[in-house]
Amino acid sequence: MKTTWKPLVTGILEIIAGGLAVIVGCGLYMSARIANLLTTVPPWINTLLTYPGIPLVLLGALAITGGIYALRRRGWAMALTGSISALIASPLLGLVALILALLSKKEYA
Repeated sequence: MKTTWKPLVTGILEIIAGGLAVIVGCGLYMSARIANLLTTVPPWINTLLTYPGIPLVLLGALAITGGIYALRRRGWAMALTGSISALIASPLLGLVALILALLSKKEYA
């Protein structure tokens, strides 16, 4: 089987999208913790910042894991799961990663 560039680009895009999601999720979560320390901030701001942060970190971790699987060309299902997570976390990067993962299914062992 001839190897192409598609799994490599898929993995890189998933890792970038996952890394951005983890950074943004951690930033939201830390912002909520800091806002909780301030007495002048309404309590609904803490809730508004905490709830999107935790799922973003989890989606980012899943996208990074899928990106590693894509770079190794092992486990197409995990690479596909990572690209779907990247699609939710970062729509543009995730869409390209999803399309490339679907097109390169035959290259995975």
